[in-house]
Amino acid sequence: MATSKMTMGLIVGNRGFFPDHLAKTGREEMIQVLQAAGIDVVVLGPEASKHGAVETHEEAKRCAELFKAASNKIDGIIVSLPNFGDERAIADTLRLARLDVPILIQATPDTPAKMTIAHRRDSFCGKMSACNNLQQYRIPYSLTSLHTEAPNSEEFKKDLDWFAGVCRIVKGVRNLRIGAIGARPAAFNTVRYSEKILEANGISVETLDLSEVLGRISRMKDDEPSAIGKLNSIQKYVSTSGIPQGALLKMAKLGAVVDDWMKSADVQISAVQCWTSLEENLGVVPCTVMSMMSDSLLSSACEVDVCGVLGMHVLQLASGTPSALLDWNNNYGADLNKAVCFHCSNLPKHFFKDVTMDFQAIIAGTVGKGNTFGTCVGKVKSGAMSFARFSTDDLSGKIRGYSGGGRFTDDPLETFGGAGVVEIPNMQKLLRYICEKGFEHHVAANFSTVAPVVHEAATKYFGWEMYAHGD
Repeated sequence: MATSKMTMGLIVGNRGFFPDHLAKTGREEMIQVLQAAGIDVVVLGPEASKHGAVETHEEAKRCAELFKAASNKIDGIIVSLPNFGDERAIADTLRLARLDVPILIQATPDTPAKMTIAHRRDSFCGKMSACNNLQQYRIPYSLTSLHTEAPNSEEFKKDLDWFAGVCRIVKGVRNLRIGAIGARPAAFNTVRYSEKILEANGISVETLDLSEVLGRISRMKDDEPSAIGKLNSIQKYVSTSGIPQGALLKMAKLGAVVDDWMKSADVQISAVQCWTSLEENLGVVPCTVMSMMSDSLLSSACEVDVCGVLGMHVLQLASGTPSALLDWNNNYGADLNKAVCFHCSNLPKHFFKDVTMDFQAIIAGTVGKGNTFGTCVGKVKSGAMSFARFSTDDLSGKIRGYSGGGRFTDDPLETFGGAGVVEIPNMQKLLRYICEKGFEHHVAANFSTVAPVVHEAATKYFGWEMYAHGD
């Protein structure tokens, strides 16, 4: 799925006793590379400074003002060093602009055949000085995978894609509003969380009691346009063969009420109570409605797992594709690096080989099959996967978490709900870490390879305590 177009601020470093023409051509090359990647660029023009680079304090002030004027659209800043660069001017620009966005430091390599005074860059050395100053200024920044990379290299292309993911996470999590619909199920102490710790990290939680949801549904007429529209969307989204029309209409009304509330409350993602209030008081499960939201990049987690949906959202921001919340649920035979990941299920359609609507097999034994229609049932498709989990730690007052990668396999699996077999290198180490640190049994998953992006954003720009599995 396509992500929205990004805008990068660009600082081109220059230092007078190094060849000026390198700053000129380096700026032009970097702009071309960014534009070719579909990224808009905010950068000083040659009329505002020598070659459009930043060398003096006066030029730093001009660049900072330019950035501040475009602050509502700049997602990140790239510091490019086509020569040594003036480390003070770079740091001053970032301090004066105060955009609080991710920063990537790039240095262009020298060519051994061009090491005379007319062509020598010394960016290799200048990058260290720039980073030293940013450390002094307490400005966080990211680094390219190699110490020096040409802007038009494959290495930088990959790093730019990685950095864009970091920028999307930072922008998408700061000032995030999460909807908590209903109370935490009494049997799920594992999904407890601290609203205050989330708020201290710029994440707000807006609550909606299930009684209000049920009341709005009861007052909604069967021919309400929003309900009819949602009913049509449900039937287009998933096969509903054998599902009673009355149950489908209840789901449609539930979806319409949730959609309306999320818009009015300005919340981007949600965590919903299910077990077992909705089944007993409405007569359906919310799984399909939640699946549709997640598939539309409006992540939704069950059991009011607010921190779980935060993990879904972060992975979705990094990859631009839907996320799911799964249980680390079963061993897979004797293979120590495989496990069954399962939910009963509200997984987005993006996750399935084939999917159909059915009843919820677990809850049906308690509340009756007729009250549990609405699950999305199918086998999870194979492919690369990234996973993440965040938790609020009341003892330290911090957010902590873990991330890593593996793959969903084609291994056979006979079960119900939405389930797949996942293979993760050195999985026993991961499972031990989860248990030793007391993490939840829920984990967010995404068909991608973005775990390093998640780790960088969470540690470097949020200050969260993270474990990177596989590093």
